[in-house]
Amino acid sequence: MQTNNTTSLKIAAAAAASLAVMLGACSTTPEKPAATTEAAPAPAPTTTATPAKPVPGVDLTQRNAAGSPLKDPNNILSKRSVYFDYDKFNIKDEYKGVVEAHARYLRDNPGSKMMIQGNADERGSREYNVALGQRRSDAVKRALILLGARDGQIEAVSLGEEKPVCAEHAEGCWSKNRRDDMLYNGEY
Repeated sequence: MQTNNTTSLKIAAAAAASLAVMLGACSTTPEKPAATTEAAPAPAPTTTATPAKPVPGVDLTQRNAAGSPLKDPNNILSKRSVYFDYDKFNIKDEYKGVVEAHARYLRDNPGSKMMIQGNADERGSREYNVALGQRRSDAVKRALILLGARDGQIEAVSLGEEKPVCAEHAEGCWSKNRRDDMLYNGEY
């Protein structure tokens, strides 16, 4: 009988050892990350943020002789164009106040509608200029919506190079043609 106990102990010890080996094989150990050829991104430089310039307020109660702040030359809403750098469609800092004022006007006047006409200078193919004009008008539309206007109030179209305000072949003239014009209902 003693051999049976010894055999049982040997079997139990073997089973325990096998179980330990199996459990050890199932354990997960973190693998080393594969080496990559890309360099790790450099940490972003720490800069102190410059305070944003305050946006001029829009007094919707002030009416001029024509009865609309949109026509009052002393009101920021009378500014209707946003100009762009060559081959760009991002809104320059100097026009962000104008866009914010028009967004506020649209938000506060839900019955108002706007058409944004994107324009390009004569350089580039017609197809390219139409696409660039559309990207420009879409950029202003997105900004207006982010600032509170509703999507249904705004239509963004491109005129490409078809509506220049200046016909000379020089940078001073081309810069006047790279623009978005904001027109309200009744003006288009």
